[in-house]
Amino acid sequence: MQQVNMEEVLNQAIHREEIAHSFYTNLITIVADKVSKDTLLYMANEDEELKHKEFLEKYKRGELEGRSLNLKMVVDGKVVEALGPPEITERLEHKDIFLIAAEREKASHEFYTKLAALQPEGELKGLLLKFAQEELAHKEKVEYLYCNAAFPQTDGG
Repeated sequence: MQQVNMEEVLNQAIHREEIAHSFYTNLITIVADKVSKDTLLYMANEDEELKHKEFLEKYKRGELEGRSLNLKMVVDGKVVEALGPPEITERLEHKDIFLIAAEREKASHEFYTKLAALQPEGELKGLLLKFAQEELAHKEKVEYLYCNAAFPQTDGG
């Protein structure tokens, strides 16, 4: 990777969000159970990908000047690193869609982190690091959902 300008980064980020949205909507056609389909639809449309694309487009148009991403402290549980993503088949269990999502978010985090490392100090590097942190927060979220789906709470506590 090489140094890039702000517009190129924003275009790449918008494109990555479009690809993620397409990935999740295509996965909907593969999985069989309704709960998984509904979860994927939420992840693709309402929760992450389309909202990020909209944010990035507004930022690119200059409509969000002075505003930045809301970042929170993220704890990387490294669940997908330990378990790995499952193979994508029509027999995916509901819990497994979260591992697939975690792997995608991990790859996005790594992409932005590596791109930021190539940039000089400044606004662009800061923005890339914020994107990386946001992707890590998504990974944390879907790994949490995986753990809740894979290891549900029982009456015994």
